[in-house]
Amino acid sequence: MTVPTKNSLSWGNIGEAAVGILNTANAQEKAELAQKVGAAWSASSLAFSFEGGTPPDRPARPSLPELLLPRDMPRRRARGGEKGRFALLHALAHIELNAIDLAFDMVARFGPQMPRDFSNDWITVGAEEGKHFNLLSDRLDKLSGSYGDLPAHDGLWDAALATKDHFLARLAIVPMVLEARGLDVTPAMIKKLEATGDLESVDILKVIYEDEKGHVAAGTRWFSAEIERQGLNGEATFHELVRTYFRGDLKRPFNDAARQAAGLSANYYEPLAAQDEQKPNS
Repeated sequence: MTVPTKNSLSWGNIGEAAVGILNTANAQEKAELAQKVGAAWSASSLAFSFEGGTPPDRPARPSLPELLLPRDMPRRRARGGEKGRFALLHALAHIELNAIDLAFDMVARFGPQMPRDFSNDWITVGAEEGKHFNLLSDRLDKLSGSYGDLPAHDGLWDAALATKDHFLARLAIVPMVLEARGLDVTPAMIKKLEATGDLESVDILKVIYEDEKGHVAAGTRWFSAEIERQGLNGEATFHELVRTYFRGDLKRPFNDAARQAAGLSANYYEPLAAQDEQKPNS
């Protein structure tokens, strides 16, 4: 699948475009539209306006995959042959599909109250998430399957619903907790896939990993800007928001180097880690 280039879109402004993506059910079409909107925005073909752009509480979804409760999801392993690798990549594709909607919900829901650069950042994030989904979807096709073949869960969107009326909470939970967790676990997944000889999947995960550093950085940057605007203590506010809107403790080990590169200080996340776990020696 080639990356789509800008062509005619039915939306005239970024508010309409963001909501249009949220209301697109087909996964491949959603991912392609995300990239097209990113290209159109970069080419100044979409107005910086939110007229007609009211985001739904839940985005449209394809009929498959079947959505299960997180506790009912089967365990997946990268070392379980092609089926295990397929399950791993399928789960990642589902995360990326949700990430498209999370980015464009950020634009549609919070963009009207924020400067232009805010929408620019999250349109860029959304377009990259669309690229990620397409890369993973194409890889699933080569592994003799497709996205939707396995069940998935809707836990990521639960976080969006819980924070739909709280800007700082959305930034804290989605990019600074959930996406930052991706920085922690992706290097280990890459190593496991390298051990299986699946270098094509490794290359995809490396692309995702590098892009996700920028996504966490965008969340951290806008969180810090809003904290400064409101005259709040950043670390204390982050701790309160995570304890309120996120279930459970943050899990070690942390990828401190990647988190620091994204501007996320250990003073934010270390105090929220499970107290009965010991940080491994560096």
